Amino acid sequence: MNRRVDIDAAKGLAILLVVFGHLVARGDPAGVGWYEPLRRAVYAFHMPFFLYLSGLLAVSPHLALARRADWGRVAAGRARRLLVPFFGLGVLVVFGKCLFLRVMYVDNPPPSLASGLLDLVWHTANSPALTLWYLFVLYAATLGTVAVLDGDARRWPVLLLGALGLSALPVPAFFYADRVAEFLPFFVLGLGAGLLGARWGAVMDRLWRPALALFLLGSLVIAVFGLGWPERVELLVMGPLSMPALHGTLRHRGAVLGYDPLPLLGRYCFVIYLGNTMCIGLAKGVLLHLCAWDGAHFAPFAAALMTAGLLGPIALKRTVLCRVKGLDRITD
Repeated sequence: MNRRVDIDAAKGLAILLVVFGHLVARGDPAGVGWYEPLRRAVYAFHMPFFLYLSGLLAVSPHLALARRADWGRVAAGRARRLLVPFFGLGVLVVFGKCLFLRVMYVDNPPPSLASGLLDLVWHTANSPALTLWYLFVLYAATLGTVAVLDGDARRWPVLLLGALGLSALPVPAFFYADRVAEFLPFFVLGLGAGLLGARWGAVMDRLWRPALALFLLGSLVIAVFGLGWPERVELLVMGPLSMPALHGTLRHRGAVLGYDPLPLLGRYCFVIYLGNTMCIGLAKGVLLHLCAWDGAHFAPFAAALMTAGLLGPIALKRTVLCRVKGLDRITD
């Protein structure tokens, strides 16, 4: 039970950071000097940490450790879980942006409905719903893992070497292939941690304090000096470091934080991921009609957007989605 709670807490922290990173899309507020350096530090580790947790949870004969003969079953199951919300929500976002652009401010609007739908699945660097990329990457990572491992955990080093080699290649931004290459190593590291089981827990318990100190120092350096640094280098340093630092700290969060809401956020992690940008976008469109978000206005504005991005999807889940069997299932 304790293991389940600490993973929920880690997922809660990960989704909290995801929402924070989505507060500002393309049009930065004027006179705000703290948000972009802080987001730069967060972006150096938060999605690697998310993929690590996904790999950790994929250690199962029904997922990453399935045999190649079961590849079709895994592909179909993962498609229902990941691709149905990816395409369903992606199309909804494209249509919604084209519609609401007429009445309010919209982040990253598509030039047209047709180009928005094309960019959603092909020229994905320009996707109007780019924040959904994690769903596609997780789908590809799981199926690639099944193909390589064929149910044999001893092949994990081969999988890791292949993932690292792929991440070093200049993969084009078509069909999210660049994101798959960039983030696959972190899913594989999470899978390796899951394969270690209790031994990985013992490593975290022993190393979380020095790992956390190094992690905080690295985050500070990136926030202050990291403008223009190579993103992949930052990811490959801070991503693996975040795994024992953050997960290890959250295993001991009672001693560090006392009561915290992170496990609750972790339990609603998936629906928050799916709905946070829509809730933030709607809140931002309304608030920008009422006041500016520049300078001193940005801190309370950002707090309102964080609240919308975190609690909006939870409220939608508990009041609407839970009443529709299909939507309830795919948003759990």
